Amino acid sequence: MRPGEESDGVNVVLVGFRCAGKSSVGRTLAERLKCDFVDCDEYIERKTALSIREIFDIAGESYFRMLESDAIADLSRRDGIVIATGGGAVLRYKNIRNLKRNSRVFFLEVGAESAYERFQSDPATQNRRPSLTGKDIFTEIRAQVEFRRPYYQSAADVVVQTDGRPLEEVVKEILEHLQGHGLEEHPDEGDAQPA
Repeated sequence: MRPGEESDGVNVVLVGFRCAGKSSVGRTLAERLKCDFVDCDEYIERKTALSIREIFDIAGESYFRMLESDAIADLSRRDGIVIATGGGAVLRYKNIRNLKRNSRVFFLEVGAESAYERFQSDPATQNRRPSLTGKDIFTEIRAQVEFRRPYYQSAADVVVQTDGRPLEEVVKEILEHLQGHGLEEHPDEGDAQPA
């Protein structure tokens, strides 16, 4: 599928806590599947011309969650795309319902320690993501990972562990699960095809 084309294909949705690898995995998956990739937070930022942190600071989390639900409703009407959700998207049942309408949902599971290490090593994430509780970042991450895990598990068709795994290994596991579900890997046009 070429960017911008509509298809009858199934969407791939990635859920999980911040720093689980949703955006990195999503971009690589979309490239391998030859389809569009949409990061839900970036989609909201483009539509509002504000960062997620600015939205939280100006209007609060409730307003952001409303924008997120609207974005998910918009994106779930498209077919054959890879969507990386924000970490809290699964907290609203209507988001899960919309995402599962025509999608395979993958929970990219990350432990609190790994999420914290990834957060600390990525200044862009630190600047872009608001605090959710006002606590120190590790305490917040640990509490939020535990609180949200049942929501992620409930929303997911498949759970994929990301701790200590290279990106390509995670992508390969997801591609294996997608076989027979309307989205399959397309070899690069320059790759030799079997006779």
